[in-house]
Amino acid sequence: MTQSFWESGAEEGQQPEQEQHSGQPSLVQAAPPETVALSVDEFSALEERILRAVNLVKRERMARAEAEERAAQVEAQLRDQAPQVDRLQTEVNTLRQERDQVRQRVERLLSQLDALEL
Repeated sequence: MTQSFWESGAEEGQQPEQEQHSGQPSLVQAAPPETVALSVDEFSALEERILRAVNLVKRERMARAEAEERAAQVEAQLRDQAPQVDRLQTEVNTLRQERDQVRQRVERLLSQLDALEL
């Protein structure tokens, strides 16, 4: 014959008066108030931790969404500026070539001036 937890607890609660008042508290009477109080505290702590975790996840999702939005904006800006960057790079290369040509011409003129003084 198997007994459920509740049935065995009910039978223990029906112990004779002398066992309940023998100077030692019965396990059934002493355990539930501590267990219930501890369980309530544990449940409250668990509830608080879950609420903090939920809030943390919400904040992280919002931060991720904002970061993704900023990344999309920067990518769009990069796409928009890529042609300008290419144009400026081409211009810089052209200016460097012109500078080299001017340097060569100046060196040639200086060498001609040196030749005249001899």
